Amino acid sequence: MAEKYIMIHDIMSEHRERMLNLKKFYPFFVLCDTAFSQYKEGKYADLDMGYITMATLRFLINENSFHEREVTYDQYEVFLLEILRRDFALKEQPEEEKELAGYIFDKIKNDGKAFAFPYFDPEEKKKKTARVKLIDSRIADGVVLYHVTAEGIEFYLDTKEIKEESNISVNQLLLEKMIRSENFSGGIDVVRRINNEVGRLILKKKEVLDLLRYDVFAGAKACREYMDTVGGWFDEEQRLFEKNRKLIDKAFQKANAAWKETGKDQGDSAMLSRIHSLDTELKRTITRHGELIRETIELQRVADEMIAGAKLRRLRPVFHFRDALQKIMEQDCPEQMGRIVAPLLMPRLSKSFAVESIDRMLESRPDTRDYHEKREKKELQSYVFADEIEDQRIALNYGRLFGELLEQLWKHGRTTLRELTAIYEIKFGREIYRNGDLYSFLVHLSQKDSYDLKQLKGRQDTFLEGLVMQQLSVEKQAQYGDMAFEIHFLPGQAIHLLEKNKDAPSITDMEFVKK
Repeated sequence: MAEKYIMIHDIMSEHRERMLNLKKFYPFFVLCDTAFSQYKEGKYADLDMGYITMATLRFLINENSFHEREVTYDQYEVFLLEILRRDFALKEQPEEEKELAGYIFDKIKNDGKAFAFPYFDPEEKKKKTARVKLIDSRIADGVVLYHVTAEGIEFYLDTKEIKEESNISVNQLLLEKMIRSENFSGGIDVVRRINNEVGRLILKKKEVLDLLRYDVFAGAKACREYMDTVGGWFDEEQRLFEKNRKLIDKAFQKANAAWKETGKDQGDSAMLSRIHSLDTELKRTITRHGELIRETIELQRVADEMIAGAKLRRLRPVFHFRDALQKIMEQDCPEQMGRIVAPLLMPRLSKSFAVESIDRMLESRPDTRDYHEKREKKELQSYVFADEIEDQRIALNYGRLFGELLEQLWKHGRTTLRELTAIYEIKFGREIYRNGDLYSFLVHLSQKDSYDLKQLKGRQDTFLEGLVMQQLSVEKQAQYGDMAFEIHFLPGQAIHLLEKNKDAPSITDMEFVKK
């Protein structure tokens, strides 16, 4: 009985989400069913509206994303007529071709209206309508400009992965539209999709490297294909990552200003939280993308070394008649047998040893001179001791923890230790609570009740200040400027990090306030 109840609950609760996911496919099938059945008494029934629709979306994605420009109707008409003439052998008068192109375009954009997709909501017990557009437009300087919508891009990506261009770049176009429309929850899903794509490319790089170890020549071919399809788009992807980061920063500033004006409204607070989650996911993806770039460069270096070694091994000092015969049989070219037989039919050259050479050997005197051994002076090797490695790790961890604190103060103006440790958990994982550097950092940080970056640039009084100023980059120091903050201890509030019970070790909460 309980299993049946769970099943019915799943059907009802998931139905709305499933219908909204299906709505992006609805316009495609509507266009395929009703496109040319009533037009000109079926004169153009041989035209495939599904193919034309997919070609239109691909054209708009290419112009909007990779060339960063919107399209006029005249530009689209040239593209559409080229397809109709090439793929469907369309031969009509220019007036009829223009009329047909206008009819097709009106159908795809549904005369400027959204496609209405009706469905039943079992939770609210009523019918609802979901609306979806594939193409949208705007007017600029008296000219109508067209662009593909987020639903159109999502539909195109779900039908098949784009092979010619970077899938990461196309997903970032979708992310840009999500940010501009303030759909930050959907943006988080898109960023996770990008992160999965980066992980897939990293695994593919490992597969290419394994193939190189097994078959160097097949691996070389796979490496070239990988570099052509993946490495060629790194600059474009980095540029789009930077563009979306700036859009997120602008959205955060706008939402933060609205939150202050409305008296810290709950809705604006939830939007700030979604923007911060999106920013965190994008930072994580950018970090993984940087790792992909470094590993791809390393793959190219390793591939070059392995290919060069294989070429040297193939320069054999002997001739293998069996291998040569096998190659001739595979190529089915008996004429090449002449190369093998010709050296065997050459005249035999007689070899002799002159008697005068014996006299010269007997009369020659041995060299009795002394030769000194040359010894090269070896340079002293530098060693890195275990305590130096520990110091480097501590400095790096302190810099990351302090930098995240400065970023939260720069964005929000204040934060608490409870909120800060939650940010650490999101960014570094829950294992941060078992890292001793976190607690030693908090101990060093609590030695002073205020910090001023302007003073720290000139003089560092404590061990912590010296380490974090070494780790903060010039860009970070310029970004945070002369920021100063105070630390207020909250003795009545305790934080249990490792275990959620009162008997576990606790830390006194602290409040960090930007001056």
